[in-house]
Amino acid sequence: MQKYSVIVFDLGNVLIPFDYAPLIQKFNGIRKNLGDEFAKFYEENYEIHRNYERGQISSNDFIAKMLKVLDHKVTPDEFCGLFSSVFTVNEKVVELLPRLKKDYTLILLSNTNEIHRKYGWQKYEFLNQFEKLILSYEVGSVKPEEKIYRSAEKFSGRPSSEHFFIDDIAQYVEGAIKCGWGGVQFIDYESLVKELKRQEIL
Repeated sequence: MQKYSVIVFDLGNVLIPFDYAPLIQKFNGIRKNLGDEFAKFYEENYEIHRNYERGQISSNDFIAKMLKVLDHKVTPDEFCGLFSSVFTVNEKVVELLPRLKKDYTLILLSNTNEIHRKYGWQKYEFLNQFEKLILSYEVGSVKPEEKIYRSAEKFSGRPSSEHFFIDDIAQYVEGAIKCGWGGVQFIDYESLVKELKRQEIL
């Protein structure tokens, strides 16, 4: 009998790597040092990003704050498009989804925001492999807070011990393990497959 019945994937840097460097360069191309100023503000005021992911700041308020930093050199739509143009797809990991779906309930669990969803990643067809998307801004909680993991359990209806979590951030995997889940930090495709086989998931 298999130990796990639910496989829970993080989104960013597991299924869709992201890179903000081209975004910074684009902003620098609009006005000298604009991208560097934006990056500095974003890093020094990261709680704005986190609160937006938690659903405590509306998209309109978030955009207004960001446009102020960008000296209103871009329109709201331009900002949303550029801000969400940071993603690519990890095709190898995505190819695991239909294999896993045959034997497990698949859930996506992501610290994300409304802009990135609407303008960035919701177009990806692989999302149809998941039975549920647990998104931080919708549930009002971010990893590694307990509430977001329990939201996945509430959907699956399975015991904590039957959930296995894959995330690139060790702290978020630890949050899942504290909730009684199994889990592994994602490093690369090869090490993930090795661990899934070790766990007799694949």
